[in-house]
This record gives sequence, C-alpha cells and structure tokens, in this order.
Amino acid sequence: MNWTDERVERLKKLWADGLSASQIAAQLGGVSRNAVIGKVHRLNLPGRAKSGGQASVRTKRTTAAPRAPNYAGRTATQTTRTVSRASGGSAQLKQDLDVVAVEDLDTRPLEDVVVPISRRLTLVELSERTCKWPIGDPLQEGFHFCGNDSGEASPYCGYHAKLAFQPSSERKRAR
Repeated sequence: MNWTDERVERLKKLWADGLSASQIAAQLGGVSRNAVIGKVHRLNLPGRAKSGGQASVRTKRTTAAPRAPNYAGRTATQTTRTVSRASGGSAQLKQDLDVVAVEDLDTRPLEDVVVPISRRLTLVELSERTCKWPIGDPLQEGFHFCGNDSGEASPYCGYHAKLAFQPSSERKRAR
C-alpha cells in the first residue's frame, strides 16, 4: 500500500480529530496501526496526551512507612526558601524550594573491631592452617595473603571469616 496525497490528508484530518492509530488504520484500510504511527512520526504531526484521564499530581506522603524497631531515625528539619533567579532578560523567576537539613548519625561500630596484623605470606608459604585472605592487587609487587592462624573449618582467620561469611540479614541491611 502506498501513501497517496489523498490518504496522507485523510490521515492528518483523522489524527487532528483525535482518533487512535488503530481507528485510523481501520478507516484507511490496508495499513496497520504501526504503519499509521510511523507515518505520523515521519510527518511530525503533534503528539497527543496519553489516554487515561487527567494527569495525576503526586502528593507527598504524610505518614512515614513503618520502620524496624532497631532503626535509628534521623532528626530532620524542613524549611522552605524562596530563590530568585535572573532568567535571560530583566524578568526574575521565583521558585519555592523545600530544603531538608539532616543531622549526621553516629556511625561508630557497635562492637570494638580489632584488625589483625598480617603475616604477609606468599602463595607458596600458605598452609592448611593459615588465613588465605588476599591483600592487594595480584598483579602488583606487594601482593600477599593475611597468613594468620585459621580454624579447622575455615580458610580465613576470625576477622576475615566475619567479612567473608556475613548472615544474609546483614548483607540486606548494608545495601
């Protein structure tokens, strides 16, 4: 099917009348909905608002979502500021901005963490009872392994085992 001048004019009229691409394709006959959409696009005809009624305006949630009992909330204060900007000419644009000030949280660990001093072993120096935690870049000169004593059931010392084997709830919380 070719797009004759008569069919293009009819397409433009039906599009301006607000018919959907499917309805236009049915009235023209011999073309698909996608062919109509493509032709409308190539003709640079103005788009129309999406169907589904009026555009919904988002409103801010007034109540916070429930939090875990151990959640340490942030103390926040909210202020509204008016900002004036010069735009192009002598006219000024005023805009209200919501500014939220957030208090810094104490991020110290819950328990004292002691990082062990590495024995700096190479690959050939490792044994069944040494920590095999890699330290550094394997392609660099200073690469080594932790080398501290490890338990029978783990390839890592106590410190590195805690890093390697976190309970799933802690991994989810860290994200």
